[in-house]
Amino acid sequence: MAVGMDDAGPERLRRWRLVLGGDAADGTGQGLTGRDVAMDGALGALYGAGDRAAGLGASAPSVARWLGDIRRYFPSSVVQVMQRDAIDRLGLSALLLEPEMLEAVEADVHLVGTLLALNQAMPETTKETARAVVRKVVDELEARLATRTRAALTGALDRGARVSRPRHHDIDWNRTIAANLKHYLPEYGTVVPERLVGYGRASRSVRKEVILCVDQSGSMAPSVVYASVFGAVLASMRSIATRLVVFDTAVADLTDLLDDPVDVVFGTRLGGGTDINRALAYCQKQITRPADTVVVLISDLYEGGIRNEMLKRVAAMKASGVQFVALLALSDEGAPAYDREHAAALAALGVPAFACTPELFPEIMAAALEKRPLPVPDTA
Repeated sequence: MAVGMDDAGPERLRRWRLVLGGDAADGTGQGLTGRDVAMDGALGALYGAGDRAAGLGASAPSVARWLGDIRRYFPSSVVQVMQRDAIDRLGLSALLLEPEMLEAVEADVHLVGTLLALNQAMPETTKETARAVVRKVVDELEARLATRTRAALTGALDRGARVSRPRHHDIDWNRTIAANLKHYLPEYGTVVPERLVGYGRASRSVRKEVILCVDQSGSMAPSVVYASVFGAVLASMRSIATRLVVFDTAVADLTDLLDDPVDVVFGTRLGGGTDINRALAYCQKQITRPADTVVVLISDLYEGGIRNEMLKRVAAMKASGVQFVALLALSDEGAPAYDREHAAALAALGVPAFACTPELFPEIMAAALEKRPLPVPDTA
């Protein structure tokens, strides 16, 4: 690493020293002073490079001090990464069962996923603190995603409800004029509307049904959190009847909890096997109006059930008029490891399987509701 260090400026050398850890072979020859010493200690406690390998120890007080230190020295996005690494590398999950630990951490989607995995082991004294942490994350996600989701889906539903022979008070004059500009009569200074565009009276009633079918195996934790938030947002729209189903080898219908996404999150049970066929069989029984139904399967497609039956169910739903969407993940992290054979089999049925970010999800749902081609990301 010594190559090029002689020409590096002081700030660059300082950064390399913090990254490399001060080992004799790091090649920087850079010392640290003041705040940088404390930052180096926080990094060394976790990543243990060279002389700075202090370690976090096994005690809650030492971890609590470290959590406070990293929040003091690093931005929130870096803190979240370091917390995640501490949980993964040093096995600190058990300490999250203590209320004082939960109060010290920076809450994010991944922390919520870890808490869900620990939910069964969580003592009563910790559960209220855990709910407060999850509440904070869910409220932030809902504030970030709800407005865009409602706007995209309301627009899709309104376009779907448009009729060509509306009653007078249902006429959409802006779209009517735009559709009839070619019939403008200059001698009269007006447009003769040969085709009226408006909204049907059904616009206030339930017009579409959405079933979110979510894999709750351990690797799908962020997807479970985002699906819970989106499920609650969709359920708040009168014109969409929303059902949320989660599954591993068993199936749980959490629709009755959709008034509060935190209840939904704690209603899930991360881990265990996967039986997509059983979950789809349950969803299939809930469909009453196939042509007006969208089924969204969120899963990495590692099927532990009957593969051929799963594919037959998807084909049968599509043949009946159901819009079927397969998402490998609903998260900010791109596509996870997934069963490529099953993804290819779904694609052969006209159901492309791809990872979806939370920002893209409203557009995916709007396209599905309008029965348009899905805006599949290029990286899928």
